[in-house]
Amino acid sequence: MKIGTKGRYALSALVDLAVHGKGGPVALCEIAERQDISLFYLEQLFVRLRRASLVNSVRGRCGGYVLAKTADAIAIADVMRAVGESVHPARCDCRGGRDDCLSHDLWEQLGDEMLRYLDSVSLEDVCQRKIRRRIEAGAVAAE
Repeated sequence: MKIGTKGRYALSALVDLAVHGKGGPVALCEIAERQDISLFYLEQLFVRLRRASLVNSVRGRCGGYVLAKTADAIAIADVMRAVGESVHPARCDCRGGRDDCLSHDLWEQLGDEMLRYLDSVSLEDVCQRKIRRRIEAGAVAAE
């Protein structure tokens, strides 16, 4: 599976917004500079994020963007869906027709599992580095 720039940049921008937006709106130009992402590209992504009700725009001199929900209420899968990013690892040649290829169910199930995982991880988890702790705890529990 390869998540494209839309998904990676949208997630990076929302993490930045969650971290730096606690005092109010954050201008896209600030996020663009900190994350080294094209401002034009961010503007396009934030249109999609706003349509998905993940961010709100604030107009005016001190305007910018704020999260529309708390960071713990935004699942990473929601971010991927908002920007049109697919999380399925592969598409088989059968395209889900009547005569599915032999590997069709494998790829579909793997994609569903990945989506379930991304639904279980919140923006707050990423900001607080709970993913690393989750993995380390799982490794310790497995031993």
